[in-house]
Amino acid sequence: MIAYLSGVVREIKDSSAVVVAGGVGYEVQCPAGTLAKLTAGQNAELHTRFIVREDAQLLFGFADTDSVKLFDLVTGVSGVGPKLGLSLLSAMPVSALAQGLMAGDVKLLSSVSGVGKKTAERMVLELQHKVPEHLAAGAAAGTRAAPVTSSAGRDAIEALLALGFREPQVRAVVAELLSADPAQSADALIRRGLGRLR
Repeated sequence: MIAYLSGVVREIKDSSAVVVAGGVGYEVQCPAGTLAKLTAGQNAELHTRFIVREDAQLLFGFADTDSVKLFDLVTGVSGVGPKLGLSLLSAMPVSALAQGLMAGDVKLLSSVSGVGKKTAERMVLELQHKVPEHLAAGAAAGTRAAPVTSSAGRDAIEALLALGFREPQVRAVVAELLSADPAQSADALIRRGLGRLR
């Protein structure tokens, strides 16, 4: 079991990064939030899950232990594999996903590509009372602590809402993107937001 990986980021791809540790390059599948924190040529420390299947050996990496905990919970649900778990964590921040599970928000969960209504209902049924409260606490606290005040952030939120995305999910994603880089333009926020919300 590979539980943790520390090394230099060699390459960043659409949904993965290559991290060199001990002279070996590991391709690590990562959620969008983790990939956004990585920089090629810089050192990275990732909490990982190593999954072996008949046809593949997959390494998944996360920037924090909360993401790993939620990944473990959602992939424990029948019909939710690691790729779908990664899609869920890429679509919204950990706190928003945890809050959605605890609140039984089937509409929010099924808005993620690949998650149908039945799968969303199964996730709520199995996880609603299993999600640790501290994982959802950041949703409310994070919104109060980091409201979107920049004009670029407000423009990005308006544009993403006009495309039909849900407001809590949009606000959480834009706030997280701005916390990583407050100087981003509205265009960059919209482009990155779409990548996270689809």
